[in-house]
Amino acid sequence: MAKKEKRFCSFCGAPENESNILLDGLSANICENCVQTANEILYKIKGNKRKDNIKFKFEKKPLEIKEFLDKYIIGQEEAKKVISVAVYNHYKRIKYYEERHEDDVEIEKSNIILVGETGTGKTLLASTIAKLLDVPFCIADATVFTQAGYVGEDVESILSRLLQAANYNVDKAEKGIVFIDEIDKIARK
Repeated sequence: MAKKEKRFCSFCGAPENESNILLDGLSANICENCVQTANEILYKIKGNKRKDNIKFKFEKKPLEIKEFLDKYIIGQEEAKKVISVAVYNHYKRIKYYEERHEDDVEIEKSNIILVGETGTGKTLLASTIAKLLDVPFCIADATVFTQAGYVGEDVESILSRLLQAANYNVDKAEKGIVFIDEIDKIARK
């Protein structure tokens, strides 16, 4: 009877009896521990590339955001405070998600509804935030939306305008702001 060859991990040298699982390759074997270590290394490499692509730089605190808004917007103190905290929390969630590399977790976007009379600075507030964040900004008139775009605009045309505002940079457009104006007029119809 032929003597059975002892198998071992080609990476760490651990014999088969010391490992729960030993995977066979064409000319090498790998144990469960080395698979785990390799997976962690790949995750770190993938995570670093991902951070380079996203270039997450936003580090402003709510007070700094409000101070930026104060330079452009007079009054509306409560609105500036609320939007400053909302923007800060939104970017904090994104940063938390990126640091953990949780590909299977989807971060919900946060929407903000600005309500007020004509001329109170809703559009200015949104466009100023877009300027601070360095993201594309487009305004869509809610009264011209139609379900399929037969008469008026559909969602695709609004996204097309956002893409235009981002100079056709899809990554930048994904982080852009769409300001939907005149929603109150739909309720009156």
